[in-house]
Amino acid sequence: MQQETVVVTGVSRGIGSAIAARCAADGYRVIGVARTRPDNFDGIFRPVDLAEPSAKQAFLDIAAEFAPTRFVANAGYVDAKRLEDMTDDGFERTIRVNLQSVVWGMQALSEPMRAAKFGRVVMIGSRAALGKVGRVSYSASKAALSGLARSTALELAADGITVNVVSPGPIETEMFAALQPKGSEIRARFMANVPLQRVGRPEEVAAAVAFFLSVDGGFTTGQTLYVCGGLSLGSTS
Repeated sequence: MQQETVVVTGVSRGIGSAIAARCAADGYRVIGVARTRPDNFDGIFRPVDLAEPSAKQAFLDIAAEFAPTRFVANAGYVDAKRLEDMTDDGFERTIRVNLQSVVWGMQALSEPMRAAKFGRVVMIGSRAALGKVGRVSYSASKAALSGLARSTALELAADGITVNVVSPGPIETEMFAALQPKGSEIRARFMANVPLQRVGRPEEVAAAVAFFLSVDGGFTTGQTLYVCGGLSLGSTS
């Protein structure tokens, strides 16, 4: 039986690394996409800068070579600025990595999925899509994924392709730690609003992704699942 293939972007670290590891453990052949080669990566690596127009051709090449039927759009870029401090360059890079590259990937990889009459697309959003001070461009780019998922889910459903979003809240990654260091006041304030009173693990996000990638997840499409410790529910008081 032929091994099924999944493409995962942003595999160098954090959530992407955990997703790639889970996919390998679940028996998929993993094609990892990132700017830098990850350590201890169990799969085939393709170096791609998703902020560059050349990424579009890179996805087309992957589609032609491997005919994958699963795609996890995980790569993300954070330009942590308030509205008055945003720059055109920062905004454009955020949109290119977090949104445009997802469209490029779906355009290319949906073709082998259509041919197979089966496909799974999972986009990694963010709880910040619901609003967060100092994340204006990031929030906008991640909020757009839910609309992209809903519309493409409708367009691709007839070909057996599902499209969903997993939106993490505070997850213990290098990115999270850099913006909210352990022991810092900003982290303490943040954690006070998390109903489960802890930071999540990348593996917990990977578990949600694994469901959407599975055959058993095939009757769920166009949905956004928050893996956020309850933070998306609102105030705990």
